Amino acid sequence: MINMKKALALVASVAVLAGVSACGNSNSGSSSSDSSKTVNMTVWTPSEDISSGWTAKEEKAFEAAHKDYKIKWTNKAVSEADASKTVKQDPSAAADVYLFANDQLGTLIDAKAIGQLSDSAAAQVKKDNEKSMVQSVTGSDGNLYGVPYTGNTWFMYYNKSKFSAEDIKSLDSMIEKGKVAFPISNSWYMPAFYYAAGGTLFGEDGNDAKAGVNFGGSNGAAATTYLVNLAANKNFVEDDNGAGLAGLKTGAVDAYFSGSWDADNVKKALGDNYAAAALPTAKINGKDAQLKSFAGSKAVAYNPNSKNVKVASQFAAFLGSEKAQLDHYTMRQIIPSSKALQSNSKVKADPVAVAQAETIAKTSVLQPTISAMNNFWTPCQNFGKAILSKNVNASNAQQKTDEWMNQYKNSTIK
Repeated sequence: MINMKKALALVASVAVLAGVSACGNSNSGSSSSDSSKTVNMTVWTPSEDISSGWTAKEEKAFEAAHKDYKIKWTNKAVSEADASKTVKQDPSAAADVYLFANDQLGTLIDAKAIGQLSDSAAAQVKKDNEKSMVQSVTGSDGNLYGVPYTGNTWFMYYNKSKFSAEDIKSLDSMIEKGKVAFPISNSWYMPAFYYAAGGTLFGEDGNDAKAGVNFGGSNGAAATTYLVNLAANKNFVEDDNGAGLAGLKTGAVDAYFSGSWDADNVKKALGDNYAAAALPTAKINGKDAQLKSFAGSKAVAYNPNSKNVKVASQFAAFLGSEKAQLDHYTMRQIIPSSKALQSNSKVKADPVAVAQAETIAKTSVLQPTISAMNNFWTPCQNFGKAILSKNVNASNAQQKTDEWMNQYKNSTIK
């Protein structure tokens, strides 16, 4: 239970966000709708949000906070992952408010299908969230285009009967004591080792296409050598086609890297030995280097093409507010991005929520959202497969790493 001060703070936060149209440089201050008339509002959220009752609950709460509006709601099931491809087909016919995964931000901006937050809403987002969460909804123009409600990253699950609190700080210590599953062939996971070695993707902030992929040089070769040795270790398991989770269930795997979406499966597999933590270090080039996962967010947006843009912008802000996030966690275990809610007693008692928050704050980098990122995935995946097949080895690590980097330099995608 949250105390009265926190409850009042949540109400205040909702009030600020709900007032998104009061000021700012977005179009949310104007509307073709008349509050005395019925406003039609179409909302796209995942099917689970609708079936759990979360979407309807927030709509009723919004109506209670805006008694001058008469709203006719139409709810449709569209997942965050499918939002951009559905919206961009015809932005003028898309939902007034929708949930989206932040890696679609560039596509939505290009399609003119996502509205810029007002100054007041942007200030609240910055106050409520870690820097990486704020950056996740920041366009290349520096403006904010969504209200984050949960982080999207991966971290470590492990069998606590196998590893001590000290062991889990180092991947090298862990693999001496137990079986570790990791997807080297997955290009969303494998970059963690190159970030640890000091590499960057599209500049320090991930938004400079001209900076390109910088996982090469001697540091990159050191990361490659580490992965070659990791793949050859008898305690390593390549997590391909569900091998990691299956191994947890049978006891053949003691550590597994995934995200909050796998929490229930891992709990069932490990039972009383279930535990989660942020990422460990790896000894690369003789130094303990911090592994870093990609991080992003899921957020709420409004459609600037809405016939009722004022109401849409206000409801989008309301749907991403602390109160709505708390309801989301209570009803669906969607881990809140709000820093204030991370001190909530229920959230603090959830090891997955704690691991995700620590990962986002300390052991992650923002996944680039620029279109140049589309060209990154396949060559990275192929390089990981080449390590596993031993086409890349310790003796040719520098050469093969350089060849991998040259694929990006020769790319026509800018």
